[in-house]
Amino acid sequence: MTVQGLFASKFKTAARVSAVPRIAIVGRGFSGMMSAIALMKTVRTPFHLQLFDPNSSVSGGQALSSARASTILNTRVRDLSVSLGDADDFNDWLCSNAEFRAAVRAAIPGFRQIFIPKALFSDYVYQRFSEALAARKDITVQVCHEPVVAIRKSQANRFLLESAHPANPLFDTVVLATGYGLSEPEPETEDRSPVRAQRLVARPHAVLLGSGIRVVDQLLQLRDSGYNGQITIVSKHGFLPQSHTPNSADPVFPAEALPQKLPEIVRFIRTACREAEEEGRSWQSVMNGLRRHARSLWRSLPADQKRQFNRHLRAIYDSHRNRLPEAMYLRLKRELAEGNTILRRGTAGRRGLSGIFFTPAGSNVEEVIYAERVFDCRCKAPDLAMPLMQSLIGSGLAAPDELSLGLAVDQRGGLCLEDGSTVDGLFAVGPLGLGSLPDIDLVPEIVTQAYAAAEKVAEQFYPQSRAV
Repeated sequence: MTVQGLFASKFKTAARVSAVPRIAIVGRGFSGMMSAIALMKTVRTPFHLQLFDPNSSVSGGQALSSARASTILNTRVRDLSVSLGDADDFNDWLCSNAEFRAAVRAAIPGFRQIFIPKALFSDYVYQRFSEALAARKDITVQVCHEPVVAIRKSQANRFLLESAHPANPLFDTVVLATGYGLSEPEPETEDRSPVRAQRLVARPHAVLLGSGIRVVDQLLQLRDSGYNGQITIVSKHGFLPQSHTPNSADPVFPAEALPQKLPEIVRFIRTACREAEEEGRSWQSVMNGLRRHARSLWRSLPADQKRQFNRHLRAIYDSHRNRLPEAMYLRLKRELAEGNTILRRGTAGRRGLSGIFFTPAGSNVEEVIYAERVFDCRCKAPDLAMPLMQSLIGSGLAAPDELSLGLAVDQRGGLCLEDGSTVDGLFAVGPLGLGSLPDIDLVPEIVTQAYAAAEKVAEQFYPQSRAV
């Protein structure tokens, strides 16, 4: 499907497209849509934009997708603007929505501190994409559902995107926005075991695999749909998301210099959290302040301490970083306190006819958790073994970060090679760079990086096109 401007339904000017710069975005989740918006607002000369994703509809990626429209985002409105330099853009969009204003009267005149449904945020993103496209009659946008299986550099220093389509196109610039990986859409998030499991379980029993926001969301979705059976959450480290404060927690952080070694840094942060609460603030405000130091702190750590952090501290950090709205957190605490839901720490193994195999933490003995319903709510890391990533690494166009959590990138999303150089015209925006840039899976950081990458495209390839 090709769109010229916003309104054209057919593409009849192939010759003209080949005469203008061609930009490809691989992935149409939030990172991909944000990259498209940033490019349309930043690169001021005509170009052709092609969006690749095997899914026919845009889900928002793992971080934002949901099976139900009412699912609440765990980020306040104030941090969800897609307009660089205008933190109130989403709030203003909500204020202009009469239906939403009528439903949430208590928040008038503004909604900056509230949490909203993911579906509403998706509507906002698509409207801003449509508006950016409508304002650019000089560009064309094409959507392709064929999966990209490889990217190679041509002799003319352009990029060849290989897919199932017989005519593999060449591009001047490629933005990888695959998030945690691209795959064919699955019809259901639930895995129902055979009837045998139902006979073995006296009371209806569901197992949820994961530790993050998605596992809590699935738990509450089950309860809201009337499920009254036992629920077991299987978490590798046993940490679940903590709570946001009822009101905004303004970032604070000690002025003194951070220590250099990981154990001392951990003690420093714990002390700062304790002192903040003693002074009437909250530990959340310290964690919000820590985010401003996260990237420089991460870069300063040697590789062995980064590995130590990932093994022993990542789960704790994520549970305090990715927090729940207070109402959701209180429901989770009530579920656990009443025993309707239990949390088990350990490793989930293969699925059997009767449920799922499970190895408790600190034990080598595998057991079976009998259940008739199993939901995998784990947010998977970027898959460097997928053919697309292997083609980039194998051809010398990309390199894994030092912990192989994703691809090595700079602040703008430029792909970094082992010698520290970057590949002109090739970017990775969003969670693909999580091993290089902590918190690049959060909306404000993705927005900033998408615009930085777009500026680089404008500067490097189209020097007269920078937005004024």
